[in-house]
Parts: sequence; structure tokens; C-alpha cells
Amino acid sequence: MLAWRSLIHDKVRLAVTVTGIVFAVVLIVVQLGLFFGFTAATSSLIDRSRADLWITARGVPYIEQGVPFTERKLATVLATPGVAAASKYIARFTQWKRPDGQQETVQVVGVDLQTGLGAPWNIVAGTLDDLRKPDAVFIDEIYCQKLGVDHIGQIVEIRGRRARIAGFTRGIRAFTTSPYVFTAFKNALDYVDLHEDQTLYLLVKAGPDADLDSLQLALGARLTDVDIVTTTRFSLMTRVYWMFTTGAGIAVLLAALLGLVVGVVVVAQTIYATTVDHIREYGTLKAMGASNRYLYGVIVKQAVISAAIGYAIGMFVSVFVVQGSEQGGAAIILPPWMMGAMLFLTLGMCIGASIVSIKKITRLDPAMVFKG
Repeated sequence: MLAWRSLIHDKVRLAVTVTGIVFAVVLIVVQLGLFFGFTAATSSLIDRSRADLWITARGVPYIEQGVPFTERKLATVLATPGVAAASKYIARFTQWKRPDGQQETVQVVGVDLQTGLGAPWNIVAGTLDDLRKPDAVFIDEIYCQKLGVDHIGQIVEIRGRRARIAGFTRGIRAFTTSPYVFTAFKNALDYVDLHEDQTLYLLVKAGPDADLDSLQLALGARLTDVDIVTTTRFSLMTRVYWMFTTGAGIAVLLAALLGLVVGVVVVAQTIYATTVDHIREYGTLKAMGASNRYLYGVIVKQAVISAAIGYAIGMFVSVFVVQGSEQGGAAIILPPWMMGAMLFLTLGMCIGASIVSIKKITRLDPAMVFKG
């Protein structure tokens, strides 16, 4: 095939082209993967809570901004038809003292172990029942070094009060630099300085036959000075705040766009240079009667071949980068649909870049073959 032979004729230039595509693919995958990873981290407590509705103080915009209100509203919630379970919940920042005396900001998550709503997941050491023990806490294993923890049973200090490491989770990352510390609701009250008759949230699990919209309206009619939002809605509110209101998500998306621009520029330049190097051969083909359409096809095929090679290598590298991120503080998420989308994006990027070379062929004069 002419397109393939033309590419491999100059292996160095082919390597440069493929390298540019690989760089662009990896950069885009990493940046978009970070965006998805950050987005998932911002609302993981909400998404994995197993609750259907969240009851918050009036005007709470996202989960980290919880405002205390009386826990007496829990009795009203439990008495509402359609409610299968409900529990108090805390998510609030406080101070953690490392063994070396340094202070770290953490986010204490207090859950009602009776219902299990909002409880930690992906537990790799210890069991959920271990949180029932006095002063027991769970942290994620990726934050052990940051918090100065190296074994189960270790005694630590949270806001001047004793706590004991009862287990570890895996992969529960906080979007902020403050790790989550899971504990029983009663312990959390002391760790974050709340009164015994207060809570930050009420989590509601609807019955199997309950209509969620109707239940939301029923609760709204019975409760005052609170907002009642679905888990999906509260998750979206939290994601939008952290990823767009703060600008963090926009920065990551701009970096992914930069990767796309770099890829197009590199591929366009290398394919154009390859076309110029073989301009006399294209002129010969034109003099022999080859149509512009045929020559366009050759250039586009070169772009497609380069895209296929670059995509394959780029995704191979990306998978290793994604796996390596599992042990770090920032997770890179690569969903299957994104892998398919990247194939079409890479093809589009390379074919679009080949348009520059096609314009060069359009103005080609076959008579140049017979010039000196």
C-alpha cells in the first residue's frame, strides 16, 4: 500500500509523528481522567451513602458546608410514611495530631452504625462492627503516612481527644487535602465539637414502594428550616461547586484541550513535512494521471495509520499511568467509554491535521517532475 510504504520509508519521521500522537493521547487521557477522578472524589461520601434523600440546614450548598440543626427532626422523619430508615450524619473538618506532634486537618465522618447509611466502604482491614468499639476510627490506607499511622490499634489524637485506629479502607480519597476519618456518630460529636442534640445531616432511605418525589414533598410539609434534596441533586451541587465554582475543573479541562492542540500541531507538522519530502513522487503520480482524490486518499490513510499506531501505544501507556495513580492521592479514572471516545478523537485529530498536507497537493503542478 502506497500510504504505508511512504510512511515507513522515513522511519525517523514516522517515529516523531507517532510520538506526538502518543504524547497527546496520554496527556488528554490523564487530564480527563483526573477530571473524572476529582469529580468522583468531591461527592463520593454522597454517592456511596446508600441514602435516597439528604436533609440539610437551609441553604447548605455542598457537603463540606454543613450547618448544625436539632436532631429532634429525626423522630419526625421516622414517623413519615414511606421512610424505611433514617439516621444522623456528620461530615466536618477538625484537627488530627500526628505522633511527632504535627497537626493535620482531617474531615471526621460520623455515621449511625445501626442503619449503615453513610458508612465506609472498601474496608481492607478490620470490620464495620469494629467502629462500635469506644474511640474507634477508620482511615484510608493511602493517608497513613500523611497522618503518621502504621498499624491497627495505634492510639492517635483528634481535637485533643483519644482515638484508636480500628481499620483501613482503600481508595476513599478526599478531594481536598484533608483525609476522611470514619467513626461512630457519638464519637464524632466529641471530635468536631457538636452538642449531643445536634446533627449536620439526616440521611433518609425510602421504602421499596415509596415514590421519592412524594416522600420529598411529605417531608417538606412536616419539617421547617431545612432543605430536602435527593442524593443525585446533592451530589451534583457538590460537584459543581468544587469543579466549576472554584475553577479546579476548568483548569484540568483546559490542560486536556492543550494536549489536543499539541497533538494536532505535531501531527500536522510531521505529515506536512512528509508530504513535502515526497512532493516529486506525488507530482509523478499526478503526471501519470492520478487524480487529486487518489492522492488525498493516500495522505488520509497515512494519518489513519499513524493515528492507529499512536492510539494503541498511547492507551497502553495510559493504562499503566492509571494503575499507578491508584496508590497516589489523585485518582485517574479511565472508564471504558472514554477509551472508545479517545479512538475517534485520535482519528479526528490526525485526519484534521492531514488537511494541511492536502492543500499542498491541491496546488501541485505535475510539470515540476520534468524540471531540473
